[in-house]
Amino acid sequence: MAGGGFEPGPGNGREYPSNLTPYVIVTCAIASTGGLIFGYDIGISGGVTSMESFLKKFFPAVHKKLQIPDASTNQYCLFDSVTLTLFTSSLYLAAFFSSFAASTVSRKLGRKLSMLLGGVLFCAGALLNGFAEAVWMLIVGRIFLGFGIGFANQSVPLYLSEMAPYKYRGALNIGFQLSITIGILAANVLNYGFAKIKGGWGWRLSLGGAVVPALIVTLGSLVLPETPNSLIERGKQDDARANLQRIRGVPNVDQEFHYLVSASEASRRVEHPWRNLLNSKYKSHLTMAIAIPFFQQLAGINAIIFYAPLLFQTFGFGAETSLISAVVTGSVNLVATAASIYCVDKWGRRFLFLEGGIQMLICQIAVAVCIALKFGVDGNPGEIPKWYAIVVVAFICVYVAGFAWSWGPLGWLVPSEIFPLEIRSAAQSLNVSVNMIFTLLQVKPSSLCSAT
Repeated sequence: MAGGGFEPGPGNGREYPSNLTPYVIVTCAIASTGGLIFGYDIGISGGVTSMESFLKKFFPAVHKKLQIPDASTNQYCLFDSVTLTLFTSSLYLAAFFSSFAASTVSRKLGRKLSMLLGGVLFCAGALLNGFAEAVWMLIVGRIFLGFGIGFANQSVPLYLSEMAPYKYRGALNIGFQLSITIGILAANVLNYGFAKIKGGWGWRLSLGGAVVPALIVTLGSLVLPETPNSLIERGKQDDARANLQRIRGVPNVDQEFHYLVSASEASRRVEHPWRNLLNSKYKSHLTMAIAIPFFQQLAGINAIIFYAPLLFQTFGFGAETSLISAVVTGSVNLVATAASIYCVDKWGRRFLFLEGGIQMLICQIAVAVCIALKFGVDGNPGEIPKWYAIVVVAFICVYVAGFAWSWGPLGWLVPSEIFPLEIRSAAQSLNVSVNMIFTLLQVKPSSLCSAT
């Protein structure tokens, strides 16, 4: 399958000859598994916080409120807890800081090592959480998970963009977001199964199960080749040329190789990549690095996915039904993301950004109206008819689909493919850090409680 390699940069818009080889497909598929750890955590945490045994052990105040039915209680306040909020949000703060360190590692030591560190750190956090006996162990474990996600989310999109042929870059790069959705769905299914385990230790399997995607990422990073860009940056030009020939599937890669060398030389002249981001010629790149993740998270998807079981409980579903509903939204997320692999290079990034934004806006307005009509201003819905709750869930599913085939994958794809080599690592770290900080600042149930 003919394609082309392309390295975006100032004054360069050439498509280089290449083929979509089985080697590059397998390589990108393995690298894409870096999204599993982020997805697994998003999917697992909300389900765990709806498990009675978990709340009883670590958050007894929340558990007590859930055990005492009170029609006058504001439903938003049932999960109002500083420590519970810290448990859920500490990961994003850790990922925010680690993404900056990942920039230096990716640039000086290679994308592979950054991915490896992401897997190892996430594995450490999973073990701490799985064997936790106190809240502090949960928090420390979440911090390690965040460190791992910061490294993986910074390096994997870069790796995919540098390895994929230009014509198929969108489809191959979306593999990262697809892995995130697979991780979310797997976590939802496991939560549903583990919640049924008698003895109250199912939450340990849910949290400790994060070791599996962590090991997949760790082992995968060990067998992956380094990108030609990274090899050239570190002075390994012979290895870079050989690798470029293999991933492009053509014998003559001179034009692309010479461009990569010249871009690398320009990159070496940049002493302060972070300061260089403020250069006027990178103004548009800086704007995109901030605006895309800002609006991606402002859409509120992580709040929906993360707190899906808790959200559905406030609609009147039981704990088990809430977990099933989370599996449904996770399935919609996966299918819609898979559809975007076909659409992104056929219809273009701009169309998907616009269509997805409109679809999400309509659904958010519909959900807001439905909730306002039943919950009112005091957060007390009274008796919610089953059909009414199903309608709300349906709108949420359409909203998730709109995000999953547009802003979800494009939020990682577009920034990673537009940055010139001399600012690429720093700009991608900025993209990840903005993503994480605005995830952290999204409205939480405790905030809704305080506002009512």
